[in-house]
Amino acid sequence: MTGPNVIAVHRSTEHSFSKATVQEIILVAGLGVAGDAHNGARVKHRSRVRSDPEQPNLRQVHLLQAELHDELRSLGHVVEAGNLGENVTTRGIDLLGLPTGTLLKFGADALVAVTGLRNPCNQIEAFQKGLLNRVVSRDTSGALIRQAGVMAVVVSGGVVRTGDRIAIATPPGIPIPLGPV
Repeated sequence: MTGPNVIAVHRSTEHSFSKATVQEIILVAGLGVAGDAHNGARVKHRSRVRSDPEQPNLRQVHLLQAELHDELRSLGHVVEAGNLGENVTTRGIDLLGLPTGTLLKFGADALVAVTGLRNPCNQIEAFQKGLLNRVVSRDTSGALIRQAGVMAVVVSGGVVRTGDRIAIATPPGIPIPLGPV
């Protein structure tokens, strides 16, 4: 398949690190993935709930590029789709290079807006020793480079399935680089 597409989809009803691969997920506008522990209008990530449970959930859907899995495997890590907690595994799209607010459309109806970069945490290191240093690095100026995918909110609900093509619409105006959310 050519062009940006969905390699696999995942969800978990529990706050587990990895998510089970399923045939399809249903995105619900303003909430996230139906049946996923992170579904909701307010933040669901445990550390963020502890700091402010009323903040909006900008992390409704986690997208991760399959190319990262390929790179990690070439470095000796055993990583498969869904292992790093993503809801949607993509191929053929530079997720990390998208500007804030980029719209991604899956299939006929599902539409998400990219809110920012996933901020990798120590759970990645607990999952597999040495992995955190592979998904977080520093550039020549010392700034952190986060490579563990992007987060998004659901604009329009719909079904997302393995094999769906991804249409990309960047926002007008000066692009705003992604920051951690």
